[in-house]
Amino acid sequence: MNLHTVEKIGGTSMSDYAAVRDNIIYKNGKAGNDGLYQRVFVVSAYGGITDMLLEHKKSGRPGIFALFADANEDRSWNDAIEAVRNRVHEINAELFTDAEQLARANDFIGERLEDAERCLADLERVCQHGHFALEGHLNVVCEMLASIGEAHSAWNTAELLRQQEGINARFVDLTGWRDGEHLTLDERIERAFKDIDLAKELPIATGYAHTREGLMGTFARGYSEMTFSRIAVVTGAREAIIHKEYHLSSADPRLVGEAEAVPIGRTNYDVADQLANLGMEAIHPRAAKGLRQQEIPLRVMNTFEPEHAGTLVTGDYVSETPCVEIIAGRKNIYAVECFDQDMMGLMTTYDRTINDIIRRFKGSVVTKDINANTITHFLACNLKTVKRIRAAICEEYPDCDIQVRKVAVVSAIGSDMKVPGMLSRAVAALARSGISVLAVHQSMRQVDMQFVVNENDYEEAVKSLHHALVEVYDHGEAICAA
Repeated sequence: MNLHTVEKIGGTSMSDYAAVRDNIIYKNGKAGNDGLYQRVFVVSAYGGITDMLLEHKKSGRPGIFALFADANEDRSWNDAIEAVRNRVHEINAELFTDAEQLARANDFIGERLEDAERCLADLERVCQHGHFALEGHLNVVCEMLASIGEAHSAWNTAELLRQQEGINARFVDLTGWRDGEHLTLDERIERAFKDIDLAKELPIATGYAHTREGLMGTFARGYSEMTFSRIAVVTGAREAIIHKEYHLSSADPRLVGEAEAVPIGRTNYDVADQLANLGMEAIHPRAAKGLRQQEIPLRVMNTFEPEHAGTLVTGDYVSETPCVEIIAGRKNIYAVECFDQDMMGLMTTYDRTINDIIRRFKGSVVTKDINANTITHFLACNLKTVKRIRAAICEEYPDCDIQVRKVAVVSAIGSDMKVPGMLSRAVAALARSGISVLAVHQSMRQVDMQFVVNENDYEEAVKSLHHALVEVYDHGEAICAA
């Protein structure tokens, strides 16, 4: 059995180097070689950098990639590159106090940004010729730009640990920068780790890895979790650990209060999938798949509370007493309701066609409901995409009455929720708070209940359900009343 762990550090945590060093690398600030090695670290870009390179994950504010993809004659993507260059230099200046080390750090990231700028300028010129279409190259551009953020943070971290801490850290560059070989993800990982002695070296690997298929196209901004997962699987880790800026808790502490929200000590990959469906990823479902299949436990820890054991996620865990473990939800959901009197008897055809349209525009379905002549999809995407989906459905089914409404989805989730009357308790709690339930979904497996509510009722719905359904936890061991 292998001794090592593979540990991923999120972007917000990476932005606090002292916390990463003391709470993660040194484990509670204890220096020395005991427990220092037999670990692999996979790092995200510093907080906000990937947003500047691509586009803002939440607001949609364009970064270099979005500006280049929508290029016009003012070449505003050049200004975006300069903004990134200034920001990474600011980060470097905060981390490296020695002038020589700072110059080396700036040279490393500067070279990558200059390479990227030349590539974009050359591609822009080529695509001015009628035989070349920019759209055919955008996926590669997105991959190239995404890689810069993780290369920056990984190189810096390895350098800081070597030069300032005396740790035998090793920068593991999986980005394939200037590498002409197009490997699979597993092949790239195997090649990178082939000669690394985990007993004596501390690998700091980039969260982005260049692959033949392209990680961004499949996993979007969850690509670093896929890299992390496959490193754990390929190297045969005994445990995979994700370090975040918060605990995986029974609800958002900002909504229900710090004293009421408690960390979840144990759960399973099924619950992790339900959270991912709501955009609250403990880990990307495809990344979790490899860990689950290889029976590698996943631990989610709070970088800023290293003494806490965090949440252990395994495939076989089921709560001792049936209960709700987590109340989670998502705002900015669009309900696209398609009513057609002719749908009766043709439901399968309608459903398949509408799903194909949603897939074509890369819409994300959180849930859906169906009756004899109506299909409603609850989509997590921007209004522009929703309008395109609606127009395509209208074109396919001109007699279909389509209504679009902005809503929120709030879920009660648990590894075992087979408690008689739980649904009625939940609905009663929402009613007591004056919240109208627009739709309810509960599967026979009873691992989650979803309530669709008006968007302005979201916060109150989370608080009401948490108060009614979630009992006090003792480091994740639920005390649940039947």
